[in-house]
Amino acid sequence: MDVCTYIKKRDEAKQLARNQQDRLAFARRFLTALIKHYTPWGTASPVEPLDHPLAKEMGAIAAVQTSEMAAYLIGTTYTVMLPEEYRGQYGVFYTPPSLASRLLDLSEKAGTNWRTARILDPACGGGAFLAPVASRMLRSLQNLTPIARIQHVEQHLSGYEIDPFSAWVSQIFVEMVLKKEIEQTGKPLKNLVTVCNSLYTPPDAYGTYELVIGNPPYGRQKLSPEDRAHWSRSLYGHANLYGLFTDLAVRLTAHNGVIAYVTPTSFLGGQYFQALRRLLGDEAPPLFFDFIAHREGVFADALQETMLSIFKKHAVNQPVSVSYLSLKETGNITTEENGQYNLPENQDKPWVLPRNPQQSKLAKSCGELAYRLKDVGYTVSTGPLVWNRHKAKLFYEHVEGSVPVIWAECVNPSGTGEFIFKASLRNHAPWFKPTTRDEANIVRFSCILLQRTTSLEQSRRLIAAELPQSFIEKHGGAVTVENHLNMVKAIPGQKPLISPRVITALLNSTVVDQVFRCINGSTAVSAYELESMPIPPPEALLRLEKMIARRAKKETIEKAITEMYAHVRSSAAA
Repeated sequence: MDVCTYIKKRDEAKQLARNQQDRLAFARRFLTALIKHYTPWGTASPVEPLDHPLAKEMGAIAAVQTSEMAAYLIGTTYTVMLPEEYRGQYGVFYTPPSLASRLLDLSEKAGTNWRTARILDPACGGGAFLAPVASRMLRSLQNLTPIARIQHVEQHLSGYEIDPFSAWVSQIFVEMVLKKEIEQTGKPLKNLVTVCNSLYTPPDAYGTYELVIGNPPYGRQKLSPEDRAHWSRSLYGHANLYGLFTDLAVRLTAHNGVIAYVTPTSFLGGQYFQALRRLLGDEAPPLFFDFIAHREGVFADALQETMLSIFKKHAVNQPVSVSYLSLKETGNITTEENGQYNLPENQDKPWVLPRNPQQSKLAKSCGELAYRLKDVGYTVSTGPLVWNRHKAKLFYEHVEGSVPVIWAECVNPSGTGEFIFKASLRNHAPWFKPTTRDEANIVRFSCILLQRTTSLEQSRRLIAAELPQSFIEKHGGAVTVENHLNMVKAIPGQKPLISPRVITALLNSTVVDQVFRCINGSTAVSAYELESMPIPPPEALLRLEKMIARRAKKETIEKAITEMYAHVRSSAAA
């Protein structure tokens, strides 16, 4: 039976777990039985197996797969059966064997020597990397005796895992890789996995490993004051688990060692990761980035864009090689290389990189553009009104002293730049009655509104419209803008060089939407990224101003903006 059959049965197991009162205990007992039917051989489980026919069927299918694919299928079975809150807390996602293999290939290309390297996976649950690393080690050690091969793996390969059950699963799959050597020698494999919170690794382990590899957990993490002080060099605002694990990897890696991670792409541009980008640029510059362009059935429940990254400790900064991966859960993978790209000199700024081959020239052109919105007189902030903090002040009918509430739906989603005052969605009351303490929630001057949350799959990420001054004046000179909109507005005390209608046209253009995608890696359209986005020089935008004043057609304006980005490199050379 094949992988597709297993995946269907995994869905049955997921549904089975959802009906259990103690879902975590059920998942562990079910998986223990599944592994027992996959292989009765190896270290005993810490929990009693559950006698269930579905576990037996799935174990039999896993037994005819490669050890890497079996580890992935069994590992993902555990994750889909876990309670959502537990999985969310620990950020559990398993890596397909094709991705693990690609990351190992890139690690080798970056200088990892399987015969000598000391290797750690600091979040090794399920053995997605420990098992294939052990396999590559064995292939490089064929001249050694079986006992020497076992001893080498024990001395050079280790993992950390916070979940004792996942640690056991990891150990089992490494034992399966070394099964022949263990049977030949009668020597059991020492436990390679330490059950611990990796973030509290003692400093005496720092600088120890030639390769730190893995798919670290991700999600927002609360930190104590002591922990925040410890990780302060890579923090800005909220902490994300994968950011902390990336900092940990930099600490753990030896001089000229390699860091190989599967992570979301959000660290490339988000404000919360600016300190981490600076740390990586200074101590472990990137060598390779693989963007996962298509992921049929892979990380299907992960909303964020995913990538493979290779960094090298104390390497000289150089252009980073970019590739694109397309893969299916059944194992097929294709790779498309797309050249090298320079990172900004100030590396805490967003790293502008193409997320698909069509963005290649655009990304390189953006590297030549020195202008940002502030250079033409604009700043960006989020709408001030957090509606659920002011429910008592919201009204569905106009009352004396109330002002219009501008919701995200007031921006025409088609990107035409049209502003429409409406509040048709649930809880979207159109009127807000401020008190004397609500001045911070009031907007008195025209600005450009930009939807703040858009998905990666939408045809447009940037959706803008101008909030007219005439509308504000019509309603007594005041409105409020809800928090799900960004406001691009004139810098206080400055007269903008370019009119709001030009900025609106720029933001609604197809090419600028693509520029933003080269920066952003999440569903949020942040003020920080908008302010960091390269724009054409003022003289080019003034020409655009005249075109718009002449009522040029939308296609003509679109073409002109596209040419502003396309001609950057040639004009810079001239």
